[in-house]
Amino acid sequence: MRQWVSIVLDGLGVGALPDADRYGDAGTNTLAHIGAAAPSLPLPHLTQLGLGNITETPGLPPATHPAAWGRMAARSAGKDSTTGHWELAGLITPEPFPVYPDGFPPELIERFTALTGYRCLGNRAASGTEIIAELGEEHLRTGNPIIYTSADSVFQIAAHVDVIPLEELYRTCRICREQLLTGPHAVSRVIARPFRGEPGTFERTADRRDFSLPPPRSTLLNRLQDAGVETVGIGKIDDLFAGAGLDKKLHTHSNQEGIEKTLMVLKRPLERDRFVFTNLVDFDMLWGHRLDPAGFRQGLIDFDQRLPELLAAIAPEHYLCLTADHGNDPTGPGTDHSREYVPLLVWTPGLREVTLGERATFADLAATVGDYFDLDHDLPGESFLPQLQAGRLTAA
Repeated sequence: MRQWVSIVLDGLGVGALPDADRYGDAGTNTLAHIGAAAPSLPLPHLTQLGLGNITETPGLPPATHPAAWGRMAARSAGKDSTTGHWELAGLITPEPFPVYPDGFPPELIERFTALTGYRCLGNRAASGTEIIAELGEEHLRTGNPIIYTSADSVFQIAAHVDVIPLEELYRTCRICREQLLTGPHAVSRVIARPFRGEPGTFERTADRRDFSLPPPRSTLLNRLQDAGVETVGIGKIDDLFAGAGLDKKLHTHSNQEGIEKTLMVLKRPLERDRFVFTNLVDFDMLWGHRLDPAGFRQGLIDFDQRLPELLAAIAPEHYLCLTADHGNDPTGPGTDHSREYVPLLVWTPGLREVTLGERATFADLAATVGDYFDLDHDLPGESFLPQLQAGRLTAA
């Protein structure tokens, strides 16, 4: 039986897209700038797969005999996690989701109060850690949640766990997703941002939840599920696809937990064909948005150290793919995502070097997975499965 594993290293961009200047992201390169900011970048296993072949990166040399490597461009508008993951699953979004750089309009906030019973604090584009530090004490005093957004299409609600319990925060987010943020205000994601602690020592908890719009059309996940392939979403995959097309949904609180749950699934005997889709969010959430290249570097080192376990769990004829959904350059001027190419690394036992080149869309991955599972599909993108199969034949 067949198995394909796609792991998204959230925010690991590999160079600005040609239209990056339209998004204020000219010159961004998450991976290269992490390398430039570090004394070294010891990633032996990612190096062997070809990560250093994709973009010139200080401390990350190209490999002489890597696996399949290349990079993919976004055809969707925007640089949001939802659009990135949807495109990886074969759904291209030509129109960007609405954004609110000056905060949400008064009529929307008034309706928020009418629907939820809460008045709000903040209502502006801000870094989550900064606005919680600024308004957290007032939130404790008044009980009003903190509303903020960013350059991405998000409506974020921050609340102290002792003021608004977790389930109540989730319920409020569901109300906003289903009744408030629709039509022209249909933002990509409503995000619950619980935090704890005392003034001066507030910290966000690991119980973040994303409430995304459901995909407007069928994705690779739906096609696989309809064909009888077991689909497993690990991390925030369930949130980003609103649960659509997933047989199993495993939420996680960290990169390490995401790796553990991926390994747990891979160690289960196959009862039918299986597709595993994992998101490792710490790169983006903890280090990219917080402008922490040292933390991002250490996160890559930690992942690299676990990579041999993942490779060992991939049987002959099965595939492991490493990619990303957008960039999040921690050396940039802002705290938001960056409009970048994403890496494409594919490995299977016995695969020799395959240069996959520059792909025109993330959806090439969806087309490849669809072909691997012999789907009769019309997913956009161009499959690179023939190149992978030729690489295996050369190795044989």
